[in-house]
Amino acid sequence: MKRVFNWFALCLLAVLALQLFFVARIAAMAVLAPESTSFQRSEMWRVVTEKGELRWRQEWVPYAHISDHLKRAVIASEDDGFANHDGVDWDALEKAWEKNAKAEQKAAARKPTATAKPNAKPPKVVGGSTITQQLAKNLFLSGERTLVRKGQEFVLTMLLEALLTKERILEIYLNNVEWGEGVFGAEAAAQHYYRKPAAKLSAFEAARLAVMLPRPKYFEKMPNSAYLTGRAGVIVGRMGGAELP
Repeated sequence: MKRVFNWFALCLLAVLALQLFFVARIAAMAVLAPESTSFQRSEMWRVVTEKGELRWRQEWVPYAHISDHLKRAVIASEDDGFANHDGVDWDALEKAWEKNAKAEQKAAARKPTATAKPNAKPPKVVGGSTITQQLAKNLFLSGERTLVRKGQEFVLTMLLEALLTKERILEIYLNNVEWGEGVFGAEAAAQHYYRKPAAKLSAFEAARLAVMLPRPKYFEKMPNSAYLTGRAGVIVGRMGGAELP
């Protein structure tokens, strides 16, 4: 029994030490830009192993040097309650859960047909993650879907909200999010797609970039997608109501 208790105590201490490490890392981000994220390092390894070379575009720019159009577009597209929530949008999570449950039910009802067609598409998974949750995942976590990882994401989200301002969270997010194969951050995206700095993006250009975020590699190859153009128009219409931190 004592051995079990000691093992449990060691595990608890290890978890606590890990959380203290995250606290220190996040606190430092209040003044220091992160050199890279967990997702970026994973992508670097994937690109190098698959292609034998690394083509990488990323340049950190201060919050003031990123177009307000892009800030509003990303908030309108990804997290319209960003300025006011505490890191988790519970209503959005509930809606995403309901949509995914309905999609799974429809997929189950079509199961006999899908069995006959091996290339049948799986049900689309709708996310309810806020900008802060996305940043927590990209900064520190792997892409695996487990309850433990989701729990750690929640803790990291709370730490980011407690230790950093909303403006700093958005600044770090916009400088590190993926916008294509080896294209990370607002400045790299603006130069890659529009040959201009992030500060000079128009409302429609910013909206197109925001719409790309859930599937950046796909839309990089499909720049003339009707969905991309149409959805960007919708986001432009919502940008006026997007509250900046």
